[in-house]
This record gives sequence, structure tokens and C-alpha cells, in this order.
Amino acid sequence: MASHTADDPNRRDFIVIAAQAFAVVGAAAALWPFIHQMNPDASTQALASTEVDLSPVKQGQAITVLWRGKPVFIRNRTPDEIKAAKDVRLADLKDPVARNDALPDSARATDENRTKAGKENWLVMVGICTHLGCIPKGQSMGDARGDYGGWFCPCHGSHYDTAGRIRQGPAPRNLEVPPYEFQSDTQIKIG
Repeated sequence: MASHTADDPNRRDFIVIAAQAFAVVGAAAALWPFIHQMNPDASTQALASTEVDLSPVKQGQAITVLWRGKPVFIRNRTPDEIKAAKDVRLADLKDPVARNDALPDSARATDENRTKAGKENWLVMVGICTHLGCIPKGQSMGDARGDYGGWFCPCHGSHYDTAGRIRQGPAPRNLEVPPYEFQSDTQIKIG
């Protein structure tokens, strides 16, 4: 007859380990539907990106599109608006950070860091005031564009320039630049 020591596995040890493994797999299988239901539904995932046709937007015009439930301002800037944005000294800016999701957090708020190279006329920004979440005016020609020719938030008096940078008022940060890419000269994908 063979004697068993504490170090020797026997049939009982195998059955206990197998039962515990089976219980863990069963618990994971039972919990999976509850964990999976916390994922966003298909309609939310579809909003993760949006494609925009820019061909109808003439120079000096702007449009607003929705991305992830937020308004995104897209402006086809005039040469004067681009020049005004480039002529601003960084020392004059209230927020020196670009706030561009495609660049490092430390990127400076130059006009070049808020647009795409070769497409400087197109400015794409999330249209939510960084003070209290209002929607700034300035998208249509009749809107008040503030003291710097960009956008104006009438709720508390924040003024943004032609690059969407905060210049005056209580807003602490520049308007955010979402991740976007040009798919062609007249088509962009946001997100």
C-alpha cells in the first residue's frame, strides 16, 4: 500500500482544484452579460467619428456639425482671418496651450498648432465655451464675433480670436481642437 504525504497530489486534490476551476469559469460566464451590457450601444459607437463634406462651405463661411453630441465649428477662414491669427504674439494669449488633441499637451497655441499644414484656412474646433459650457456666437455672418473677430460667448463675455483662442473674459482655456483628418481636399473625418 502506498502512503501519501502532504506533498503528493491525490485524487481528492485533483477533484477540488477541478471543481474550483469550473466554479470560476461558471461565475465568469454568468457575469459576462452584466459586464457586456455596460459597453456603449451601436448608436453611440457610430457617433465616435463623423465625416463632413466641406465643398459647400465658401471662404468666410462656417458650419456647425455634431460629433459625440457636441457642436463642432468648422470655418473656412479668409486670408485676413488667417493673418490676424498668425500675427498674435503668444505672450498676449490668456491660454498659451494649443488644446489640440493631435498634439502633445505642451504644444504652444500658435495658429499653426491649431490647424493642419497646407489647410490653414480650415479651422475645426469643439464649439463649447470653456467657462461654463455655453455655445459661443460667431458661426454666421450676423452673429457677434467679439473684439477679436472670432467668437463671442454672450453669457459671460468671453472673446475668442480667429484661431479659437481665448483673448478676453472668464473662459480659462482655448476652444478644443478635436482629432480630425482630411480624407480629400473637401472631406474631413472628425474622431
